[in-house]
Amino acid sequence: MKVMISQPMRGKTEEQIRNERVELVERLKEEGHEVVDTVFDDFKNGQNTPLHYLAKSIEFLANVDCLVCMPGWEKARGCRIEEQCAKEYGKFIKYL
Repeated sequence: MKVMISQPMRGKTEEQIRNERVELVERLKEEGHEVVDTVFDDFKNGQNTPLHYLAKSIEFLANVDCLVCMPGWEKARGCRIEEQCAKEYGKFIKYL
């Protein structure tokens, strides 16, 4: 199954974000899933606003089978939107 992780990111560095998800990514891979990397670092200058990140994550969501929501997702605006899109479009959702 192709999987995307929804994770609160506000106020965190890329390193913190990756460190928080490393065990989950490994576990999902061990279960045979393909984990899509959605820690984006390839934006053009000035195009790395929260809305740019969200737009790109929804694009990736369209191409996965499952959304995995990490703890705290319900308090993060972008995660809530990702979860709602996954629900509305029939994606499997796993809550941690």
